[in-house]
Amino acid sequence: MGHAFLTEAERIQLKGQHKKERDKRICDRIKAVLLSDKGWKPSKISEVLMLDEVTIYRHIEDYKDFRKLKPENGGSTEKLTDEQCQALEKVLSQKID
Repeated sequence: MGHAFLTEAERIQLKGQHKKERDKRICDRIKAVLLSDKGWKPSKISEVLMLDEVTIYRHIEDYKDFRKLKPENGGSTEKLTDEQCQALEKVLSQKID
């Protein structure tokens, strides 16, 4: 999984969509794609988003191959509270050096 596969326009679009998106599953997919684009390894993304590493690989590849963000099945039940999601989003939005 190389990094920097998104165009600047795609990054802006994804960040904008993330702010407006109500489906947390799609938000997780967007975060996985954006973090991978920054060079994060799937194992680290998996740890931070609390998702299986294989799922992270699939989300990234689905986006790269098909620009897919929307889950087509019912998905799983969210494990984080709204407060935990907000705290995680705050951490993920901070610049990483």
